[in-house]
Amino acid sequence: MPLFPTRPLRIQPYYGHRSRSRLVLSARALRMGEANFGKQSTLGAIGTMLGQFISHEVAGVKVSLVVHGKDGPILSHDMVSDEEGFVHFDVQLEPEWDLPEHPAWEVVHLHWNTPSGVQEVEAHVLAPGADGRLAVISDIDDTIIETGITGGLGSVARNWDRVFAQMPGQRAIVPGAATFYSELGGGSDDKPDKPSERLTATKRPFFYVSSSPWNLFSYLVAFQQMRGLPLGPIKLRDWGLNRATFGKSSHGSHKVEAIAGILEMYPDMQFAMIGDDTQGDLPAFANAAERFSGQIAAVFMRTVSTEKLSPEEESAIAAIREADIPLWMGEDYETGLEFLAANGFTPSGETQQIVKTVDRVEEGAQEA
Repeated sequence: MPLFPTRPLRIQPYYGHRSRSRLVLSARALRMGEANFGKQSTLGAIGTMLGQFISHEVAGVKVSLVVHGKDGPILSHDMVSDEEGFVHFDVQLEPEWDLPEHPAWEVVHLHWNTPSGVQEVEAHVLAPGADGRLAVISDIDDTIIETGITGGLGSVARNWDRVFAQMPGQRAIVPGAATFYSELGGGSDDKPDKPSERLTATKRPFFYVSSSPWNLFSYLVAFQQMRGLPLGPIKLRDWGLNRATFGKSSHGSHKVEAIAGILEMYPDMQFAMIGDDTQGDLPAFANAAERFSGQIAAVFMRTVSTEKLSPEEESAIAAIREADIPLWMGEDYETGLEFLAANGFTPSGETQQIVKTVDRVEEGAQEA
């Protein structure tokens, strides 16, 4: 039973995405207010973040996903929230829906009943463009936001101190990430009709995969918006206090499954994958390389840890190379950006230019 059963029931939508034949969207039924991630005192920040983790999820809530066309609803699908308050929509689109020419955020609606009547909230769904061949899958921790987790319980404790005591605007972005991601994103062709209705999509769609809990979704989106990073669906995970969802093995399996789900949904697209060497990204990317080698354009790894690579990571590097996927590993994005620029990569360029860039990086490293 929630600690505060009188709080209004609301549905927290997460970013969804679709192809021509499927629409995927998750949301959560909660009894809690929306967080204010503006500048606050340390005590205020702690109170805000505690509110995000004391989530008061609500099971058994019927949630309707409704898509409106010019003449009214064209799709309606119902689900009931599970014991953690989640609803995970995975809807087959029959007949298939055309994709927009360029990537765009589309708006759908979620409905639910309360004693005050039917409530509604907008949810955003990313539709990759029909003209695009390249998308990006990125990690979050130490790939775009500094955590300082490079090994040991002390660094983990320091990161959670940042999470609870610092608002998104106070968190440090990985140096060079904003510019690097802007170049990979290629700018925007998506002009919102109304800022309140649509987000702005980059020319190359972005997907984010992280082992952080769903409770941090709004926090992470606020950080991305404040830092000018491309927005995209974020695949987070449920942190239950059980062996299945808590611990290192769950951390790795979540990323593997989330990446596979994205690649399977877009078999005609290629993906640049970006991560770092502190969060199990190498093994997860290697799994994708073995299962979906034709879809992986390149792997970019930011080297953060001072520890020696584990046998699993060494094996992962070998697997990526055996799949003939270019692999770039560097300490900072400025260096990666220099290589992109030196090899003619432009915002309008496509997969082959990224592949050539990384190939030449590797050749230069071997010659050196």
